[in-house]
Amino acid sequence: MDRRSFLKTGAAVAASVSAPAVWSPSKAQSRQETLLIVSESGPNNLDIHGVGTNVPGYEVSWNCYDRLISHEMKSGPGGVPYYDRDKFKPELAEDMNVGDMSATFKIRKNAKFQDGTPVTAKDVKWSLDRAVSVGGFPTFQMKAGSLEKPEQFVVVDDNTIRVDFIRKDKLTIPDLAVIVPCVVNSELVKKNATQQDPWGLEYTKLNTAGSGAYKVTRWTPGTEVVLDRNDQWTSGPMPKVRRIIWRMIPSAGNRRALLERGDADISYDLPNKDFSELKGNDKLRIISTPYSNGIQYIGMNVKIAPFDNVKVRQAVAYALPYQKIMDAVLFGLAEPMYAAKAGAPLEAKWPHPHQYNTDIAKARQLLAEAGYPNGFETTLSFDLGFAGINEPLCILVQESLALIGIKTTINKIPGANWRTELNKKTMPLFTNVFSGWLDYPEYFFFWCYDGQNSVFNTMSYQSKQMDGYIEAARVAAANNDTAAYEKSVKEFVDLAYTDVPRIPMFQPYVNVAMQKNVDGYQYWFHRRLDYRALTKG
Repeated sequence: MDRRSFLKTGAAVAASVSAPAVWSPSKAQSRQETLLIVSESGPNNLDIHGVGTNVPGYEVSWNCYDRLISHEMKSGPGGVPYYDRDKFKPELAEDMNVGDMSATFKIRKNAKFQDGTPVTAKDVKWSLDRAVSVGGFPTFQMKAGSLEKPEQFVVVDDNTIRVDFIRKDKLTIPDLAVIVPCVVNSELVKKNATQQDPWGLEYTKLNTAGSGAYKVTRWTPGTEVVLDRNDQWTSGPMPKVRRIIWRMIPSAGNRRALLERGDADISYDLPNKDFSELKGNDKLRIISTPYSNGIQYIGMNVKIAPFDNVKVRQAVAYALPYQKIMDAVLFGLAEPMYAAKAGAPLEAKWPHPHQYNTDIAKARQLLAEAGYPNGFETTLSFDLGFAGINEPLCILVQESLALIGIKTTINKIPGANWRTELNKKTMPLFTNVFSGWLDYPEYFFFWCYDGQNSVFNTMSYQSKQMDGYIEAARVAAANNDTAAYEKSVKEFVDLAYTDVPRIPMFQPYVNVAMQKNVDGYQYWFHRRLDYRALTKG
């Protein structure tokens, strides 16, 4: 697709597309007890602990597995139910006692896995041991909350588990409420493990083995996921919806048509142009919520020339077509992270806009100073699983970079492979979204800028000064030293925008379209649907 085709055709033609019939009432238990969700892409793995599990895979894990604790809800932007960052409630645990250097959890005695096996403290320990040991994203996520060693997880009795702290860390308890520390049916998974795969990752890639509110009963990768309610679930109110049918419909036009004629109940990854237009449809409910602690950015691998040159990176920052992207791709449904007022003082917060704006003359000057007066050639990569935003965005970036002599070839990577390719650190220039599950600046920077972090530091950026600022903020937060904390946050934000290994463009919105008879939508830090609260009238 070129820019002209994108701007002419858009998603506005969706209503005229002949969408495939995806609803089959005769096969459904009850239309009122079944939700049909349509999206662009689906999971590549059913296990959050798996290698390269993509964002849609998070949705499966969230709904099919329990964690010891979860968050309370509050009223968010526009009155939308929104997770409360600072308030927790029991989930699999019925009681939590937090001490100075440990936390003890009492597990519900009536909790059962989806095969009827009782959940015990041994299952919880094995699951937490697994999370800190499998490596990659899960292990780094646990480390973000100073959960690093199997020895920290102690079985007190069959229904009691203790988590020992290795240091004071404000993020430890919040980190137990994210998706990764989910509780797995250890005996079932061990039966399906091998010497080469001691944590049974191949089995859980294809099968859910949790105690959560739903279980996957059918999965055709790239086509459909069917989840049925676990009627033995005891960690919360029984969900009203018995069955979830989640269909992958690559065409945005078809997804929109299915919504408009009432065949689909929910879709949450239509192009922003469609969401902007659908706000006027009286038959649908449209909800737009800013990503918590989230940014879409242009990343540059600082280990690959010429992006190892800070002036090249700054030139790219001045060449990006920020406002064109905001207008032609996002239709205003995002928070800009550019063109901060010159000289305005930094605030101790994140996300925080930078002062770069589109200035082609300045970009050319910096590129010449870097030794590339005639530009260079490179590739610009994006996740095809979210092509609705990424493809037109990359076309506009390609156009704008050409004005300063940077010739880019756009590289479209299938969504199922995106996380794996990103973690190889071989892409010189790319766009991606990162949204920190724990809504704290130091958490975002731990993931994205810390030199020891090999997962979401996708730019291969290393700076001892940056690492020191991040660690200082974490220590100050743990000791409730507000002045030191704010100083460190300002320091790491300032350095990020000076070295500019990644260029924030905007804070995206989670846009969800649903039928008027669907209720119970909640915004969560992972930005995916929580089926447990959804209802259908």
